[in-house]
Amino acid sequence: MQNHSQEIVQRTELFAWQVEQLRFSGDFYIYNPLQYAWNMHEAYVRTYLSHPVKALMLGMNPGPFGMAQNGIPFGEVGAVKQFLKLDEPIAKPSIEHPSRPVLGLSVQRSEVSGKRLWALMEEHYKRADVFSKEIAIVNYCPLAFMERTKYAKNITPDKLPKVERMALEAICDRYLMDLILLLQPTYLIGVGKYALKKLQQVVSSDSRYILGSIIHPSPANPQANRNWREKTQEQLIALGLWKDA
Repeated sequence: MQNHSQEIVQRTELFAWQVEQLRFSGDFYIYNPLQYAWNMHEAYVRTYLSHPVKALMLGMNPGPFGMAQNGIPFGEVGAVKQFLKLDEPIAKPSIEHPSRPVLGLSVQRSEVSGKRLWALMEEHYKRADVFSKEIAIVNYCPLAFMERTKYAKNITPDKLPKVERMALEAICDRYLMDLILLLQPTYLIGVGKYALKKLQQVVSSDSRYILGSIIHPSPANPQANRNWREKTQEQLIALGLWKDA
């Protein structure tokens, strides 16, 4: 099986640099974990994105207590430590929001979205090396945007001004397409409707891919707060990725 980890690492370094060159007019704190948490993200790529997979699962952008803390997509701290077993030094963004310090693997707050998603992967596959032979989990946009208010409200990329959003999406689309070509998945699964829309736009009408989505596990999504695990299992079975027990 061909190992693509070095190509993906190099492509991701370019991706991190490209998004860093963008400028945004909003009054935001902007975190780029592909920079300050690069050691952790590179370890994730080399360990879990090294070979072709059956499915690529796509999130939107870093959550404040997940990837923004440690550079791992949906990086709930317990899952990173216990399931993925990754531990690399994590620095800090150049400017931090007082309410959102980057504490790396010392963060005390759990990222609910990541906890739900990674717990489901662990329940199904038992071991991370088994999981990684079938699924790769990545985020569409690597940047976290937070309002300059006391509560540091998370701003998702779709809420950016149109011209700025389009410049960001052009870079993210190209990176996503390159990942798809390197990882060669059959299934492209959006975690939520925004991610599915991005996948649909990138691969257009290419019939090589089976596209679908799962309910976004965020507690801000009312659908996710009642039987998310069971609903998501049903969605993955219906897509044909998982078999019905």
